[in-house]
Amino acid sequence: MSYQIPQQPASLEDLARLQQNVVTASQLRARGVPARLVSEHCRSGGPWQRLLPRVYLLQESAPTPEQRMWAALLYAAQNGRAEDGREGAVITGAAALALYGFVSMPRLPAVLGVEVLVPRQRRLRDAGQVRIRRTERELEARSVHGLAVAPVARAVADAIREWTEQGAFETGQVGPGLLRAVLREAVAERGGGCDPAELLAELVEAELLVEPRVRAAVDELLAAQRESAFAKLLELVVDQGLPMPLTGAELRMRGGTYIAVPDLYWPEAAVAVEVDSELRCVSEGEAAWVRGGQHRMEYLGVRVVYVGSSRLAAERELVGGELAQAYELGGEDVVELVVTER
Repeated sequence: MSYQIPQQPASLEDLARLQQNVVTASQLRARGVPARLVSEHCRSGGPWQRLLPRVYLLQESAPTPEQRMWAALLYAAQNGRAEDGREGAVITGAAALALYGFVSMPRLPAVLGVEVLVPRQRRLRDAGQVRIRRTERELEARSVHGLAVAPVARAVADAIREWTEQGAFETGQVGPGLLRAVLREAVAERGGGCDPAELLAELVEAELLVEPRVRAAVDELLAAQRESAFAKLLELVVDQGLPMPLTGAELRMRGGTYIAVPDLYWPEAAVAVEVDSELRCVSEGEAAWVRGGQHRMEYLGVRVVYVGSSRLAAERELVGGELAQAYELGGEDVVELVVTER
């Protein structure tokens, strides 16, 4: 979903109510309002006002923060020529996070700039406080207060990218505390509710992990996520009546060849558990190293169970049953391994 100018002309009153009194020139023209009348109404002391190119506010009083958001969205979603010449657009970045209600971000009235995401082929310039960001990917959006807003993960990535481009980290305008708070709130159940893997994928896609401050904050976030998942998983092991597994044990062959370091391991059953394995590392080299260890364990007969923190939270009992079943079945044709506890 992205915002698109309505194809079927509703009455001007209904449209104004839907869009909080913010309309475009093409919408007015489609409803029989001539350009001359629009110009007269927007003169000094008139009942209307021009907010952005081809975008008008049908009231005398100053626009509210929500109306400024509508103006930005409508400016980016229309081409100014015809009612049916519409394009998708979604609000992203810091403005989107403010709309989501992130407590770590300034409240909506304090957000001046509005970043809007549009398809790459659009010929559109920044205007006023509206900054245009283009994407080759298909637009995705969530409806927040009736506005089309980018998903949390994309909005966070665009906000951090904007801070990076503006040099906000170097000037101290954005400190490590704010960066960490935004990331934590993005994945919190009572915050953005974003899946950590989805957030990480967006940050990798935006090539933001080359920034040392961002990388450090992400590493801290992922470590906290995995630690929390570990604690919940060990509670589940106890609830299932299973013996306590080894944590962080190193597996090698008798000749000393390194195999892997699984998150949890039952040597008596040759069963390993990998928790949020996709979150253990953020570079492709590290990810390949982890995947290699997992493949070696499976090749040598170790039964490997993969558990994600999101699924652990949503399907706790089901995950517990899978752990119990895996322990009962154990590994198959397991090569003798040397287990070193850390």
